[in-house]
Amino acid sequence: MLRSSVVVLFVAFAAGCANSPPPPVAEPGAPPPVAPVAVETSPAPSAAPAAASAKPALEEATKPPPAPTPAPVLTYKGAFATPESVLYDAAGDRYLVANINGSPNGVDNNGYISELSPDGTIKTPKLIAGGEKSVKLDAPKGMGIVGKELWVSDISVVRKFDLKTLEPKGDIALPEATFANDLAVAPDGKVYVADTSVKPGPKGFEPLGGDQVFVIDKTGKAKVLAKSKDLGGPNGIAFGPKGNVLVNSLLSNEVYGIGPKGEKIDIVKLPNGGLDGMVVAGDQLIVTSWGASAIYRGKLSGTSFEPIVQNVSGPADIGWDSKRSRILLPRFLDSVVEVYEVK
Repeated sequence: MLRSSVVVLFVAFAAGCANSPPPPVAEPGAPPPVAPVAVETSPAPSAAPAAASAKPALEEATKPPPAPTPAPVLTYKGAFATPESVLYDAAGDRYLVANINGSPNGVDNNGYISELSPDGTIKTPKLIAGGEKSVKLDAPKGMGIVGKELWVSDISVVRKFDLKTLEPKGDIALPEATFANDLAVAPDGKVYVADTSVKPGPKGFEPLGGDQVFVIDKTGKAKVLAKSKDLGGPNGIAFGPKGNVLVNSLLSNEVYGIGPKGEKIDIVKLPNGGLDGMVVAGDQLIVTSWGASAIYRGKLSGTSFEPIVQNVSGPADIGWDSKRSRILLPRFLDSVVEVYEVK
């Protein structure tokens, strides 16, 4: 049964120093050290007389058991340090993994990008690494491919790298950003970046109140699309079939669109919160939840979401292998990357 009263968020590892080793692997399904965050969910049904409850109980007993959680088809280990996001590079048929390697807002220049093969091989543990070959990379999170460049969100900027030579190609400043998170490239070529606006505290992530979503136009200039505490720690970004931007909330259980005045529209509430990664696959929206330690799936046009993968601690910013219909899951707390097939 899904929890309905609280959502939990990670922090125990967040204060790690720049040269700290990768976090230890947790037991599967073990809850991360977290701080409670209130989440609005559906109220529990009211009590009913004993006589009236007998029939529903009998009907419940005859229902088939829930489907078992699928096992990953691939698990990558040994190359990661706080993996936050995975991106499928379709042209290169490879997976790219952003590793924070320390505090998620630490300016330490030791973040890096790993390169994986879809056959289960770790091709290059550090394809792009902070502190090497003139690379600056502190706490990389969201990634996207724009033309022949890899764009990576990094605290207060978006860093650009040549996909072939891997050389730095400059930064795009995000005004007043403090926790640049997911990054997504829209069908029209614009790039959207979420600023979750939180900081690690003694009991969990603490909101800073500067929640915002940026849009970067084709000239490379960033402007604020939406800015409000009501955004609830914007985290994952994806796009609907008409190119409409969708955002989910780290500090609640909401997925919403952005209206013409920067307001939240078309709000959908998931069964649990602490939302992070989000991808669109056909007519399906797939979202990770720290609160449920799960991956949810639902119709883009619907309001019902069900877990398709459960008991995964620290499910962060997922990628989507469109060639093989695979979810690419970075497990932030355990420093592993898992791959799940979706049917």
